[in-house]
Amino acid sequence: MDIYHTVVACSIGRLLVAATDKGICSVKLGNSTSELEENLLAKFPSASPQPVGGHLAIWTAEILSYLDGEKTGLDLPVDIRATAFQQQVWQILRSIPYGETRTYQQVAQMLGKGDATRAVGTACGANPVALVIPCHRVLRKDGGLGGYRWGIERKKSLLEMEQSID
Repeated sequence: MDIYHTVVACSIGRLLVAATDKGICSVKLGNSTSELEENLLAKFPSASPQPVGGHLAIWTAEILSYLDGEKTGLDLPVDIRATAFQQQVWQILRSIPYGETRTYQQVAQMLGKGDATRAVGTACGANPVALVIPCHRVLRKDGGLGGYRWGIERKKSLLEMEQSID
């Protein structure tokens, strides 16, 4: 399987976008191109990484437009593997409007599984396509930021950016 990827500078560090011919399979945030690329190779060891191809340039430009505050949503095709529970959580996350947040508990309740708060947090942490599935919009019950795989400062920056745009 070919995986096309690119790493570009963005307002919150480095952005890796990887895709197959079917859709985006990985969006990661970090500080180092080499670290992001190593992570991609570890996640897809049997894939053949390609520097360009498919719709990668278009999809990357859309994500950068979002990060620059020019776009309020990312309705991009994804090609990801997930458990049924993860798929349900991620579908709910994609329905959270731009500029709004939900708590882990609210997401669990929306699933009809009010006692699955920790499982929702685990599903958020397993999200392979940051920003496309906006797990940064999920907070602790007390309004605290909770965790974020790409760093609390990035989560804070993303939420502040979304709050500042009308």
